[in-house]
Amino acid sequence: MFSERLKLSRKRSGLSLHALSSEMDNIASAQAIGKYERAEMMPSSTVAIALADALDVTPSYLLSPSSISLESVKFRKLSSTRARERAAVEADVLDQVDRYLQVEEILGIDTTEQDVPEGAPYRVSEMEDAEDAAASLRAAWNLGSVPIQNLTELLEARGVKVLKLHLPERVDGLNCRVHRLDGDDVPVVVCSTGKSVERQRFTIAHELGHLVLDIPSTISEEKAYHRFAGAFLAPQGELIRAVGRRRNNFGLDELIDTKRMFGISAAALVIRMRDLGIIKEGTQRAIFRGIGNNWRTEEPHPLNRKELPKRFRRLCRRALAENEISDSKAAELLRLRVSDIDGFMIGSTS
Repeated sequence: MFSERLKLSRKRSGLSLHALSSEMDNIASAQAIGKYERAEMMPSSTVAIALADALDVTPSYLLSPSSISLESVKFRKLSSTRARERAAVEADVLDQVDRYLQVEEILGIDTTEQDVPEGAPYRVSEMEDAEDAAASLRAAWNLGSVPIQNLTELLEARGVKVLKLHLPERVDGLNCRVHRLDGDDVPVVVCSTGKSVERQRFTIAHELGHLVLDIPSTISEEKAYHRFAGAFLAPQGELIRAVGRRRNNFGLDELIDTKRMFGISAAALVIRMRDLGIIKEGTQRAIFRGIGNNWRTEEPHPLNRKELPKRFRRLCRRALAENEISDSKAAELLRLRVSDIDGFMIGSTS
Protein backbone atom coordinates (compact mmCIF):
# COMPACT_ATOMS: atom_id res chain seq x y z
CA MET A 1 0.00 0.00 0.00
CA PHE A 2 1.01 3.62 -0.53
CA SER A 3 1.93 4.29 3.12
CA GLU A 4 4.34 1.34 3.24
CA ARG A 5 5.97 2.16 -0.09
CA LEU A 6 6.41 5.79 0.93
CA LYS A 7 8.04 4.92 4.25
CA LEU A 8 10.24 2.32 2.56
CA SER A 9 11.42 4.75 -0.12
CA ARG A 10 12.09 7.52 2.40
CA LYS A 11 14.18 5.25 4.64
CA ARG A 12 16.09 3.91 1.64
CA SER A 13 16.97 7.51 0.76
CA GLY A 14 18.06 8.21 4.33
CA LEU A 15 15.76 11.24 4.58
CA SER A 16 13.90 12.42 7.65
CA LEU A 17 10.33 13.66 7.31
CA HIS A 18 11.55 17.27 7.40
CA ALA A 19 14.33 16.57 4.87
CA LEU A 20 11.87 14.96 2.46
CA SER A 21 9.53 17.92 2.78
CA SER A 22 12.45 20.21 1.95
CA GLU A 23 13.46 18.03 -1.05
CA MET A 24 10.00 18.51 -2.54
CA ASP A 25 10.08 22.28 -1.96
CA ASN A 26 7.66 22.00 0.96
CA ILE A 27 4.74 21.02 -1.28
CA ALA A 28 3.81 18.75 1.64
CA SER A 29 4.79 19.41 5.25
CA ALA A 30 6.65 16.92 7.42
CA GLN A 31 3.46 16.48 9.44
CA ALA A 32 1.47 15.65 6.29
CA ILE A 33 4.10 13.15 5.10
CA GLY A 34 3.94 11.49 8.51
CA LYS A 35 0.18 11.11 8.09
CA TYR A 36 0.68 9.58 4.63
CA GLU A 37 3.09 7.04 6.12
CA ARG A 38 0.64 6.17 8.91
CA ALA A 39 -2.16 5.78 6.32
CA GLU A 40 -4.15 8.52 8.04
CA MET A 41 -4.60 10.39 4.76
CA MET A 42 -3.75 10.11 1.05
CA PRO A 43 -1.91 12.77 -0.97
CA SER A 44 -3.27 14.42 -4.05
CA SER A 45 -1.88 13.33 -7.41
CA THR A 46 0.31 16.46 -7.51
CA VAL A 47 1.81 15.68 -4.10
CA ALA A 48 2.28 11.99 -4.99
CA ILE A 49 4.27 12.95 -8.09
CA ALA A 50 6.39 15.38 -6.06
CA LEU A 51 7.08 12.68 -3.47
CA ALA A 52 8.10 10.23 -6.20
CA ASP A 53 10.43 12.79 -7.81
CA ALA A 54 12.07 13.61 -4.48
CA LEU A 55 12.58 9.94 -3.68
CA ASP A 56 13.75 9.02 -7.21
CA VAL A 57 11.00 6.43 -7.75
CA THR A 58 8.04 6.35 -10.11
CA PRO A 59 4.54 7.34 -8.98
CA SER A 60 3.32 3.89 -10.05
CA TYR A 61 5.85 2.31 -7.66
CA LEU A 62 4.50 4.29 -4.73
CA LEU A 63 0.96 3.36 -5.64
CA SER A 64 1.66 -0.36 -6.17
CA PRO A 65 0.49 -2.77 -3.44
CA SER A 66 3.15 -4.19 -1.14
CA SER A 67 2.60 -7.22 1.08
CA ILE A 68 6.11 -7.99 2.32
CA SER A 69 8.04 -7.21 5.49
CA LEU A 70 11.39 -8.14 7.00
CA GLU A 71 11.60 -10.78 9.70
CA SER A 72 14.54 -11.88 11.87
CA VAL A 73 17.00 -9.30 10.55
CA LYS A 74 20.51 -10.02 11.84
CA PHE A 75 23.35 -7.59 11.12
CA ARG A 76 26.98 -8.49 11.56
CA LYS A 77 28.66 -5.94 13.84
CA LEU A 78 25.19 -4.96 15.08
CA SER A 79 26.39 -2.99 18.10
CA SER A 80 28.26 -0.46 15.97
CA THR A 81 25.50 0.00 13.39
CA ARG A 82 23.49 3.22 13.77
CA ALA A 83 19.70 2.99 13.80
CA ARG A 84 19.39 5.25 10.75
CA GLU A 85 21.91 3.14 8.83
CA ARG A 86 20.03 -0.02 9.75
CA ALA A 87 16.76 1.49 8.60
CA ALA A 88 18.22 2.57 5.26
CA VAL A 89 19.75 -0.87 4.65
CA GLU A 90 16.55 -2.69 5.61
CA ALA A 91 14.54 -0.45 3.30
CA ASP A 92 16.97 -1.11 0.45
CA VAL A 93 16.70 -4.87 1.04
CA LEU A 94 12.90 -4.75 1.03
CA ASP A 95 12.88 -2.64 -2.11
CA GLN A 96 15.19 -4.99 -4.01
CA VAL A 97 13.45 -8.18 -2.89
CA ASP A 98 10.06 -6.64 -3.69
CA ARG A 99 11.15 -5.98 -7.29
CA TYR A 100 12.71 -9.46 -7.47
CA LEU A 101 9.45 -11.09 -6.37
CA GLN A 102 7.47 -8.94 -8.81
CA VAL A 103 9.33 -10.25 -11.86
CA GLU A 104 9.13 -13.83 -10.58
CA GLU A 105 5.37 -13.46 -10.18
CA ILE A 106 5.05 -11.95 -13.67
CA LEU A 107 6.89 -14.96 -15.12
CA GLY A 108 4.94 -17.45 -13.02
CA ILE A 109 8.02 -18.71 -11.18
CA ASP A 110 7.42 -20.46 -7.87
CA THR A 111 9.16 -18.14 -5.43
CA THR A 112 8.61 -20.60 -2.58
CA GLU A 113 10.81 -23.25 -4.20
CA GLN A 114 13.77 -23.44 -1.83
CA ASP A 115 16.18 -26.33 -1.67
CA VAL A 116 16.14 -26.89 2.09
CA PRO A 117 18.13 -30.07 2.80
CA GLU A 118 16.80 -32.83 5.00
CA GLY A 119 17.95 -32.38 8.58
CA ALA A 120 18.21 -28.58 8.44
CA PRO A 121 18.41 -26.56 10.55
CA TYR A 122 21.42 -28.46 11.83
CA ARG A 123 21.79 -28.50 15.61
CA VAL A 124 25.16 -27.24 16.86
CA SER A 125 26.02 -28.39 20.38
CA GLU A 126 29.80 -28.02 19.93
CA MET A 127 32.07 -26.48 17.31
CA GLU A 128 32.63 -29.78 15.50
CA ASP A 129 28.89 -29.84 14.77
CA ALA A 130 29.30 -26.68 12.65
CA GLU A 131 32.00 -28.51 10.69
CA ASP A 132 29.69 -31.51 10.24
CA ALA A 133 26.80 -29.25 9.21
CA ALA A 134 28.87 -27.74 6.38
CA ALA A 135 29.76 -31.25 5.18
CA SER A 136 26.11 -32.33 5.38
CA LEU A 137 24.94 -29.32 3.38
CA ARG A 138 27.61 -29.90 0.74
CA ALA A 139 26.50 -33.54 0.48
CA ALA A 140 22.82 -32.58 0.25
CA TRP A 141 23.60 -30.15 -2.56
CA ASN A 142 25.91 -32.63 -4.34
CA LEU A 143 28.90 -30.31 -4.16
CA GLY A 144 31.50 -32.92 -3.37
CA SER A 145 34.63 -31.56 -1.72
CA VAL A 146 35.91 -29.35 -4.53
CA PRO A 147 36.11 -25.55 -4.16
CA ILE A 148 32.93 -23.61 -4.97
CA GLN A 149 33.63 -21.49 -8.03
CA ASN A 150 30.70 -19.07 -7.68
CA LEU A 151 29.00 -19.02 -4.29
CA THR A 152 26.51 -16.34 -5.31
CA GLU A 153 25.17 -18.35 -8.24
CA LEU A 154 25.04 -21.49 -6.10
CA LEU A 155 22.80 -19.89 -3.47
CA GLU A 156 20.57 -18.23 -6.05
CA ALA A 157 20.06 -21.61 -7.71
CA ARG A 158 19.07 -23.03 -4.31
CA GLY A 159 16.34 -20.46 -3.68
CA VAL A 160 18.25 -17.93 -1.56
CA LYS A 161 18.09 -14.29 -2.65
CA VAL A 162 21.63 -12.87 -2.65
CA LEU A 163 21.98 -9.08 -2.60
CA LYS A 164 25.19 -7.09 -2.86
CA LEU A 165 24.66 -3.57 -1.60
CA HIS A 166 26.68 -0.51 -0.74
CA LEU A 167 26.58 -1.00 3.04
CA PRO A 168 27.92 1.29 5.77
CA GLU A 169 31.62 0.70 6.41
CA ARG A 170 30.89 -0.91 9.77
CA VAL A 171 28.49 -3.49 8.25
CA ASP A 172 29.89 -6.64 6.60
CA GLY A 173 26.55 -8.26 5.87
CA LEU A 174 23.19 -9.39 7.14
CA ASN A 175 20.64 -12.11 6.75
CA CYS A 176 16.88 -12.04 7.06
CA ARG A 177 13.66 -13.57 5.88
CA VAL A 178 11.20 -11.55 3.85
CA HIS A 179 7.72 -12.35 5.08
CA ARG A 180 4.93 -12.42 2.52
CA LEU A 181 1.26 -12.29 3.45
CA ASP A 182 0.36 -14.59 0.58
CA GLY A 183 3.29 -17.02 0.50
CA ASP A 184 6.24 -18.60 2.28
CA ASP A 185 9.06 -16.52 3.69
CA VAL A 186 11.98 -15.79 1.36
CA PRO A 187 15.54 -16.25 2.73
CA VAL A 188 17.91 -13.38 1.93
CA VAL A 189 21.63 -12.87 2.50
CA VAL A 190 23.34 -9.54 1.92
CA CYS A 191 27.00 -8.59 1.71
CA SER A 192 28.87 -5.35 1.10
CA THR A 193 30.19 -4.37 -2.32
CA GLY A 194 32.90 -2.42 -0.49
CA LYS A 195 34.72 -5.59 0.58
CA SER A 196 37.02 -7.86 -1.41
CA VAL A 197 35.54 -10.84 -3.28
CA GLU A 198 37.11 -13.12 -0.68
CA ARG A 199 35.45 -11.23 2.16
CA GLN A 200 32.15 -11.22 0.29
CA ARG A 201 32.27 -14.98 -0.18
CA PHE A 202 33.03 -15.57 3.50
CA THR A 203 30.24 -13.21 4.53
CA ILE A 204 27.75 -15.01 2.27
CA ALA A 205 28.80 -18.38 3.70
CA HIS A 206 28.58 -16.93 7.22
CA GLU A 207 25.06 -15.59 6.58
CA LEU A 208 24.08 -18.94 5.04
CA GLY A 209 25.01 -20.44 8.38
CA HIS A 210 22.38 -18.26 10.02
CA LEU A 211 19.78 -19.84 7.74
CA VAL A 212 20.73 -23.49 8.23
CA LEU A 213 22.15 -23.79 11.76
CA ASP A 214 20.36 -24.12 15.09
CA ILE A 215 22.72 -22.78 17.77
CA PRO A 216 21.82 -22.78 21.49
CA SER A 217 22.76 -19.87 23.74
CA THR A 218 25.51 -21.98 25.34
CA ILE A 219 27.56 -21.82 22.12
CA SER A 220 29.31 -18.74 20.70
CA GLU A 221 27.16 -18.01 17.65
CA GLU A 222 29.73 -15.98 15.75
CA LYS A 223 32.43 -18.61 16.22
CA ALA A 224 30.04 -21.35 15.08
CA TYR A 225 29.02 -19.39 11.97
CA HIS A 226 32.67 -18.67 11.19
CA ARG A 227 33.54 -22.35 11.58
CA PHE A 228 30.66 -23.30 9.29
CA ALA A 229 31.70 -20.72 6.67
CA GLY A 230 35.32 -21.90 6.69
CA ALA A 231 34.28 -25.54 6.39
CA PHE A 232 31.78 -24.82 3.62
CA LEU A 233 34.34 -22.92 1.52
CA ALA A 234 37.41 -25.02 2.35
CA PRO A 235 36.38 -28.61 3.20
CA GLN A 236 38.72 -30.40 5.57
CA GLY A 237 39.78 -33.24 3.29
CA GLU A 238 40.44 -31.05 0.27
CA LEU A 239 42.39 -28.48 2.29
CA ILE A 240 44.56 -31.17 3.89
CA ARG A 241 45.28 -32.63 0.46
CA ALA A 242 46.36 -29.18 -0.70
CA VAL A 243 48.65 -28.21 2.20
CA GLY A 244 49.31 -31.37 4.24
CA ARG A 245 48.18 -32.73 7.61
CA ARG A 246 50.73 -30.87 9.76
CA ARG A 247 52.69 -27.71 8.97
CA ASN A 248 55.14 -25.60 10.94
CA ASN A 249 55.39 -22.67 8.55
CA PHE A 250 54.15 -21.21 5.25
CA GLY A 251 55.61 -18.95 2.61
CA LEU A 252 53.54 -16.12 1.18
CA ASP A 253 53.32 -17.57 -2.35
CA GLU A 254 51.88 -20.87 -1.11
CA LEU A 255 49.32 -19.13 1.07
CA ILE A 256 48.24 -16.92 -1.81
CA ASP A 257 47.90 -19.90 -4.18
CA THR A 258 45.87 -21.80 -1.58
CA LYS A 259 43.54 -18.95 -0.72
CA ARG A 260 42.88 -18.40 -4.44
CA MET A 261 42.15 -22.10 -4.87
CA PHE A 262 39.35 -21.97 -2.29
CA GLY A 263 38.26 -18.37 -2.82
CA ILE A 264 38.78 -17.53 0.83
CA SER A 265 40.62 -14.62 2.43
CA ALA A 266 44.21 -15.17 3.55
CA ALA A 267 43.33 -14.44 7.20
CA ALA A 268 40.34 -16.81 7.12
CA LEU A 269 42.53 -19.50 5.54
CA VAL A 270 45.10 -19.26 8.34
CA ILE A 271 42.38 -19.45 10.99
CA ARG A 272 40.81 -22.40 9.15
CA MET A 273 44.12 -24.28 9.23
CA ARG A 274 44.43 -23.57 12.95
CA ASP A 275 40.89 -24.87 13.58
CA LEU A 276 41.80 -28.13 11.80
CA GLY A 277 45.09 -28.53 13.66
CA ILE A 278 47.15 -28.17 10.50
CA ILE A 279 49.05 -25.38 12.24
CA LYS A 280 49.37 -24.59 15.92
CA GLU A 281 48.31 -21.40 17.65
CA GLY A 282 51.89 -20.21 17.76
CA THR A 283 52.31 -20.67 14.00
CA GLN A 284 49.15 -18.66 13.39
CA ARG A 285 50.45 -15.82 15.53
CA ALA A 286 53.81 -15.92 13.76
CA ILE A 287 52.15 -15.70 10.33
CA PHE A 288 50.01 -12.74 11.38
CA ARG A 289 52.99 -10.97 12.97
CA GLY A 290 55.06 -11.46 9.83
CA ILE A 291 53.66 -11.67 6.32
CA GLY A 292 50.05 -11.25 7.48
CA ASN A 293 50.36 -8.20 9.69
CA ASN A 294 47.91 -6.12 7.61
CA TRP A 295 45.64 -8.82 6.17
CA ARG A 296 42.67 -7.81 8.30
CA THR A 297 42.50 -4.40 6.62
CA GLU A 298 43.91 -5.16 3.16
CA GLU A 299 43.49 -8.45 1.30
CA PRO A 300 46.80 -9.62 -0.24
CA HIS A 301 46.64 -10.33 -3.97
CA PRO A 302 42.82 -10.22 -4.12
CA LEU A 303 40.84 -12.28 -6.59
CA ASN A 304 40.32 -10.39 -9.83
CA ARG A 305 36.96 -11.98 -10.64
CA LYS A 306 33.50 -10.81 -9.62
CA GLU A 307 30.58 -12.85 -8.33
CA LEU A 308 27.61 -10.67 -9.11
CA PRO A 309 23.99 -11.73 -8.53
CA LYS A 310 22.69 -12.12 -12.08
CA ARG A 311 19.41 -13.97 -11.76
CA PHE A 312 17.18 -10.94 -11.20
CA ARG A 313 18.51 -9.11 -14.26
CA ARG A 314 18.32 -12.32 -16.27
CA LEU A 315 14.64 -12.68 -15.36
CA CYS A 316 13.98 -9.07 -16.34
CA ARG A 317 15.58 -9.68 -19.75
CA ARG A 318 13.42 -12.77 -20.15
CA ALA A 319 10.24 -10.90 -19.24
CA LEU A 320 11.12 -8.13 -21.71
CA ALA A 321 11.98 -10.53 -24.51
CA GLU A 322 8.68 -12.37 -24.03
CA ASN A 323 6.71 -9.08 -23.88
CA GLU A 324 5.57 -9.92 -20.35
CA ILE A 325 6.52 -6.41 -19.23
CA SER A 326 6.72 -3.04 -20.97
CA ASP A 327 9.85 -0.92 -21.26
CA SER A 328 8.52 1.40 -18.57
CA LYS A 329 7.85 -1.52 -16.18
CA ALA A 330 11.33 -2.90 -16.87
CA ALA A 331 12.82 0.51 -16.12
CA GLU A 332 10.89 0.61 -12.84
CA LEU A 333 12.05 -2.87 -11.82
CA LEU A 334 15.67 -2.25 -12.79
CA ARG A 335 15.89 1.34 -11.54
CA LEU A 336 16.93 2.51 -15.02
CA ARG A 337 15.72 5.22 -17.35
CA VAL A 338 13.35 4.03 -20.06
CA SER A 339 15.90 5.25 -22.61
CA ASP A 340 18.43 2.76 -21.15
CA ILE A 341 16.27 -0.32 -21.69
CA ASP A 342 17.39 -0.99 -25.28
CA GLY A 343 20.99 -0.94 -24.09
CA PHE A 344 20.10 -3.24 -21.23
CA MET A 345 18.67 -5.80 -23.65
CA ILE A 346 21.75 -5.85 -25.89
CA GLY A 347 24.14 -5.84 -22.95
CA SER A 348 25.59 -2.34 -23.07
CA THR A 349 24.17 -1.56 -19.62
CA SER A 350 25.86 -3.54 -16.83
